[in-house]
Amino acid sequence: MSVPYEMAAYEPPETPESPEEHLARLLGRALNSFELPDDVVRQLDCALAHDSSLHSAHHSAGLHRETYRHTWLLVDGSALTLWELVHNTVPGGEAQHEVYADEEELRSATARLSLPPDAPDFELPVVVQWSALPAPRHAYVPDDSADHARRLLRRAENADRPGGETAELLTAAFAHQITQAFGNPGRAARAGLCFALYEHAFLLRDGREVSLWEVEHTATPDGRHMCEVYDSEDAARDAMERRAAQVS
Repeated sequence: MSVPYEMAAYEPPETPESPEEHLARLLGRALNSFELPDDVVRQLDCALAHDSSLHSAHHSAGLHRETYRHTWLLVDGSALTLWELVHNTVPGGEAQHEVYADEEELRSATARLSLPPDAPDFELPVVVQWSALPAPRHAYVPDDSADHARRLLRRAENADRPGGETAELLTAAFAHQITQAFGNPGRAARAGLCFALYEHAFLLRDGREVSLWEVEHTATPDGRHMCEVYDSEDAARDAMERRAAQVS
């Protein structure tokens, strides 16, 4: 069995691609990209990382077939794979690209190719190596997250709220999750006061996670509702204790 040293049908980019760029390049060269389900493409639009590898190859008498596995890491920590079939229809002819979301569809497409049945196949084990991105801590929902961060910071009334650097960082947010934080509230839980603590977790396009901590309370002289925002849970809980002490 001989394995070709060069796979001319697939040329990786000279510089690293973002997941969005890699998807666009794959779909741009595939003849049947319009057949992919819309929900698959929507999921991949928000992918955090990607990896590609040669899965199998078949070469004989000037005809060739290669199969590539393209896998993306999604915002919820799961993975989604597209299969790329690269082949020529006549000996020495130009390579054609096809893409499939289902491995069974890939097998059917491969079976239609006019390759000699006695040509040797080789199969390569697939080892997906992600870039150094941890799995997301939250189940994020893609939304107008940058605007949500802007509105959250705008309604914060505390003078020590996160400043312009944090606001600028969060313009790159594309998904977020809001959860209520519980725990021992200390003095802030005394009768007659209403305190609530929320974590607003944002996912940035480079895979980083940034959280803002919102304190909602009525520990004001007139009992009105007030919103404060902090860049850490400890700072938010300290503020709750201070507010409770001021009105005790």
